[in-house]
Amino acid sequence: MKKSESITEIAKALSAFQGEVKQPMKDKDNPFFKSKYVPLENVVEAITEISAKHGLSFIQSPTNSEDKVGVTTLLMHSSGEWIESEPIYAKPAKTDAQATGSVITYLKRYSLAAVFGITSDEDDDGNAASEPKGKKDETTAPNENTISAAQIKALGAKVGNIAKATGQDQAAVYASACKHFSINKATKDLTKAEASKVIDYLAKLEG
Repeated sequence: MKKSESITEIAKALSAFQGEVKQPMKDKDNPFFKSKYVPLENVVEAITEISAKHGLSFIQSPTNSEDKVGVTTLLMHSSGEWIESEPIYAKPAKTDAQATGSVITYLKRYSLAAVFGITSDEDDDGNAASEPKGKKDETTAPNENTISAAQIKALGAKVGNIAKATGQDQAAVYASACKHFSINKATKDLTKAEASKVIDYLAKLEG
């Protein structure tokens, strides 16, 4: 972390800001893990609603490092004091504009929320790689052609691994894989054949 010689005033302002800021609603659905998160625009809105009142502003800048993209966040105060976060990097799943843009958006949200103390994701620790116990019957329909519990678990593990490696939202990873086969379904609605295609595709991305 880089900072100005003194951060006395910015520290006071940030403390006052955090005591007043209203945590934004997690109203963006993750269709794969049935969780919610705060989109970037809502994080920005929650911050800018009161940041000027406390003399706070920010600038976010994209950067590159070999095959990864990154984002730095510069927090500034009207006194002239500043704090700059270390850049955070992630590797896009594909080398195209859409994948790169998705990663940058994710990194902006993550970095900005961290700097200002915004909670932007639900805590789903332990759920990224498997389905919760006791819900097997809810995710596996009686129809023999419907996605199996084993396939659901495999999908969850691969989506979680790729999301972690690339810095993307898990929902974005799943949606991108499905879009490759023109599939627009929630996980539990996939057929075994569709699930196999998506799992194989994700395996290649992992590889």
